[in-house]
Amino acid sequence: MGVMAGASSVGNLAGTIGVREQESAIVGELKAGSENAYAWLIGEFQQPVYSLIYRLVSDPADAPDTTQEVFLKVFRGMKHFNGQSSLKTWIYRIALHEASNRRRWWFRHKARETSIEPLETDASSTAALKDCLADDAESPFDRFAHEEVRTRVEDELRKVAEPYRTTVILRDLEEMSYEEIAEVTQVSLGTVKSRLTRGRQALKERLIGYAREVGPAMGLRTAEPRIAPRSEAVAAGRRCEVGS
Repeated sequence: MGVMAGASSVGNLAGTIGVREQESAIVGELKAGSENAYAWLIGEFQQPVYSLIYRLVSDPADAPDTTQEVFLKVFRGMKHFNGQSSLKTWIYRIALHEASNRRRWWFRHKARETSIEPLETDASSTAALKDCLADDAESPFDRFAHEEVRTRVEDELRKVAEPYRTTVILRDLEEMSYEEIAEVTQVSLGTVKSRLTRGRQALKERLIGYAREVGPAMGLRTAEPRIAPRSEAVAAGRRCEVGS
C-alpha cells in the first residue's frame, strides 16, 4: 500500500510539473505576441471571467464592458507576468480588481441616475449566460422555475456584503479551492474559510423567506425545526406532550 501511495504521489507531482511546464510555454508564446496563444487564452478564460464579473458587478449590464477591460489589462500586463502565481489566479485577480472598480464607479455615478426606460441588456451576453446555466433537457415549466430561483439567488447574492460575496462566488459558483481563493484574494486560508461561512450564512438569511414562500410549488424543501419524539420529551421532565 505504501508503494502504491508513493507512486500515486509521484504521479500527481509529475502531473503538476507537466502543467506548470505547459503553462510556462504558453506564457512564453503570449509574451512573444503569438496570435494562436491569445486565441487560446480567450477561449479558455473568457466565459469563466464573464460569469465571475456578471455576479460581482452591481449592474449585470456592465459585465461585457468590464470583461473587455479585464482582457485589455491581461494583454497589456502579460509582459510583467512573472509566473509566481498560476495564469488563472493572475487573471482572476485582475477580474476582481476591475469588478471592484466598476462597483465603486456604479455607486458614485450610475446608482444616482433615474430612468423611465425599461432596462436593456446585451443580447449576446444574456445568451452566453443562458448557454452556461440552462439545461435544454428540462421541461418549459422546470426551466422557468429554475430560472426564477437562479435569478432570485443572483439578486440576493449581490446584496451580500463584500468580501463575503466574492468568497462565496469563488468557492460555490466558480468551484475554486480554498488555496486558489486565498491566492486570488491575497488573504490567509483561515480568513477565506471565515468569510465563506459568514457569506453563506448571510445568503441563507436573505433567501429563507423566499424559499418558504415558493418552496412547495417548486419542490424545494427548507429545514424545519426538529420535533423531539415522545420518549425524549418525557426524558426531559415531561415538560411537553408530543404525539407520536
